[in-house]
Amino acid sequence: MWKKLQHSNVVQLREVFTTKAFALVLVYDYHPSSQTLLAKYFTPTPDSNGYNDPFQGEARPFSHKSNLQRTNNGPLLPEATIWAIIMQLTAGLRAIHQAGLACKVLDPTKIIVTGKRVRFSFCGTSDIAQFDPNTANPLAVISMHQQEDLTALGRLVLALACRCLQSVQRDSVQSSIEMISRHYSSDLRNFIVYLFTTTQRRSVTDLMPMIGARFYTQLDALQSQCDMQEDELSKEMENGRLYRILVKLNCINERPGFNLDCTWSETGDRYMLKLFRDYLFHSTTEDGRPWLDHAHIVQSLNKLDVGSMERNSWLMLPHNNKY
Repeated sequence: MWKKLQHSNVVQLREVFTTKAFALVLVYDYHPSSQTLLAKYFTPTPDSNGYNDPFQGEARPFSHKSNLQRTNNGPLLPEATIWAIIMQLTAGLRAIHQAGLACKVLDPTKIIVTGKRVRFSFCGTSDIAQFDPNTANPLAVISMHQQEDLTALGRLVLALACRCLQSVQRDSVQSSIEMISRHYSSDLRNFIVYLFTTTQRRSVTDLMPMIGARFYTQLDALQSQCDMQEDELSKEMENGRLYRILVKLNCINERPGFNLDCTWSETGDRYMLKLFRDYLFHSTTEDGRPWLDHAHIVQSLNKLDVGSMERNSWLMLPHNNKY
């Protein structure tokens, strides 16, 4: 089931197999330069009240992690940042629940951030570790785990808003929600309170009205990013096209091993290509200095690629090239 689930906010599970040593291996997509939510938002910064974290990365002693939970990790996040994370987490969670699955890994150490993209990772590992073949009603168990996912989402959002993992402890929740009421909008507070309400059956689709018009802000940001990436991709496509032309030219020009071969000697068409190469890269000014003009090179290669009928006069003279 997890291999069939494809979503932009869920790390894709590709393969599951066992080794000859009876080890179970799960293969996921690799997203380089990613950080966990714990490392990005819950690690004290050097300017956090003069505190300097002696342990970098994810390898930390257990005692240090316990101390980290009680530490406020820098200034509060902007509300727009919190809502952007919420929208991505709820989108991924919605896809998981609609597939009849439960996430079970809504933890800062299991959610990764790549740039501005937030993804669930390690999905499916809990199903393997906690599998019980004696379960009488698997669907009822899944429904229970889905409700636990929503509660875990509420704890995660509360911790993000407070920048402190200790804020989700039972004796700290009420004071943390009061702090959110003072610093954030009532929409964010109501969102968290709804997720902590366990007396009624909750659904991830019920969260959409609480997100409201903020969805359009996120959609606009995504479309702007797509436009920028498409623009950069078009530039790279043009660069690749010009690169292929240059490769073809340089594979033909000046091959000393074929000087005696009439089909490769620099006469006829091949001599014209040599003159064109000099026209591109070996041009000089009127006083004989080398002339470098990127626009001239790109424009000439484009004209060659489209087969322009424009005519140029090329004349090679000893020690003085003019075109």
